[in-house]
Amino acid sequence: MSVHASSPKKITTHTLQEMKQNGQKISMLTAYDYSMARIVDEAGIDVILVGDSASNVMAGHETTLPITLDQMIYHASSVVRAVQRSLVVVDMPFGSYQGNSKEALSSAIKIMKESGGHAVKMEGGQEILESIRRILTAGIPVMGHLGLTPQSIYKFGTYVVRAKEEEEAARLIADAKALEEVGCFAIVLEKIPADLAARVAQMVQIPVIGIGAGAGVDGQVLVIHDMLGINNEFNPRFLRKYNNLHAHMLQAFQDYKADVQSGDFPNVSESY
Repeated sequence: MSVHASSPKKITTHTLQEMKQNGQKISMLTAYDYSMARIVDEAGIDVILVGDSASNVMAGHETTLPITLDQMIYHASSVVRAVQRSLVVVDMPFGSYQGNSKEALSSAIKIMKESGGHAVKMEGGQEILESIRRILTAGIPVMGHLGLTPQSIYKFGTYVVRAKEEEEAARLIADAKALEEVGCFAIVLEKIPADLAARVAQMVQIPVIGIGAGAGVDGQVLVIHDMLGINNEFNPRFLRKYNNLHAHMLQAFQDYKADVQSGDFPNVSESY
């Protein structure tokens, strides 16, 4: 029986908190469209992140920076229509919250009203606390994101592992505590040393979800196009490919072309 057929209990931010307390690992994947999100939800994945990684995998941009608020809402609303169980978290894109807490609140409200998403995710630590605080006062749940923060790629200049040095690690720990204290319901830690991520997960009471942050956290997240092997070019150490859809799809398309060219498709049984 599919998950959809059994009217599953919806995952909430409270559910994730209970999972951490009970030692249950949280599964999280990205999705950007109705058809893919429907399968992810049916698989029982706990959290679907409508990531600004759509800028890369859906639009072909080199970074996450170009994607707009309206484009994020388009992807998020497509995902929400597919979901019966998963918690849907929507990335707030670059430029929609940094440096202006009033604009941050306006952006978050727009996402929630127009997409139907369940929460927003924001990159950064103590420098964005005022924006997070304003958004939380509107009753909108916020997931934090520390470590490698792709929206700041031009500041860092590279996608290498973050917080390897003692000073940056201490700053990350302080940021994680600040995000918990301000009221974030969870934190994503991206591409940081596994021992540091495990320390953070033990220090805070809220769930910590890792990507390239080792196994000592409360859950994991991957970009769906990466873990399905649709993207051949992206092969970081932290990525486990659960399929090779690039090869399967390429073969299917080539077979289709050959059948069309030979006149084999459509055959008599496929015609009216």
